[in-house]
Amino acid sequence: MRLTLKVWREGGKYVGQFVDYKVDNISTDMSFLEMLDVLNEQLIQEKETPIAFEHDCREGICGTCSMVINGQPHGPMKSTTTCQLHMRSFNDGDVIYIEPFRAKAFPVIRDLVVNRDSFDRIIQAGGYVSVNTGQAQDANAIPIEKDTSSQAFDAATCIGCGACVAACPNASAMLFTSAKVSHLATMPQGKVEARKRAQSMVKQMDAEGFGKCSNVTACEAECPKGISVTNIAKLNREYMGSVFGSDKVM
Repeated sequence: MRLTLKVWREGGKYVGQFVDYKVDNISTDMSFLEMLDVLNEQLIQEKETPIAFEHDCREGICGTCSMVINGQPHGPMKSTTTCQLHMRSFNDGDVIYIEPFRAKAFPVIRDLVVNRDSFDRIIQAGGYVSVNTGQAQDANAIPIEKDTSSQAFDAATCIGCGACVAACPNASAMLFTSAKVSHLATMPQGKVEARKRAQSMVKQMDAEGFGKCSNVTACEAECPKGISVTNIAKLNREYMGSVFGSDKVM
C-alpha cells in the first residue's frame, strides 16, 4: 500500500500544523502503530525528527495509544484501540489525517502525545476503596451476586484512554468518571467511601476543565471497550444521593 499521511506536528520546529508524508510498501497485516514505526524509521534515515506518539502494551489494554484518525478517536474500527487497528481497514492511495486528542484538559506535549494527568487526579480524588492491610482475604470471604460482579466488571474494563473525551463535543469526562465510580460503588468493598466518592471525583473533574455532559452519547460509540452511558446515570444517582443524604443508591 502507498499512503499519504497528514500528521499533526507540534513542538521543536513545528508550531502546530499538519505535515504531509508519503509511505510505501505498507502491508495490510501491519498495525497502525507499526505503520508509524515504518514512517519514523524513514524520517530517522532522512535526518528528520521522528513523530512522537504514545504506546506501551500494543495489546489494547493500557490505553496509551490515543490519537484521532480521520476524525475518529482510535480510528474507524468499532471497539478497537489504535494499536489493534490494522492497515487492512484502509485502501491503497488513501489520505489519512492523524492528530492528538483535542481537549483543554489534555494539553499537547508533542506531536500526537497529550498529557492525561487530569485522569490520574480524578482517580486520586476518590477512585479507591478502604481495605485492611496484611494478608489478602479469601476469595469467598465476601459473597457477591453474579449480576453485581458482572456490572462492576463491565465498568472496570475502562482503560482510561480518553477517547470519550475526544469524541464528546463538550470534551466531557463523564463516561470515564462514571465508569470508575460505578465499578467501586457496585461492589460491597466500595460502600465505605460511597458518600464522598462521587462528589470528590466530580469536583475534580470540573476543576480539570472538562466540559459538561449533554447526552450526545458519542463517548459510548467511540469507547474501545464499549463502556455504557448507563454508568453516567448511575454516577448521577450516586452524586444526588450523596448530596441529599440518601442512604439508598439505586
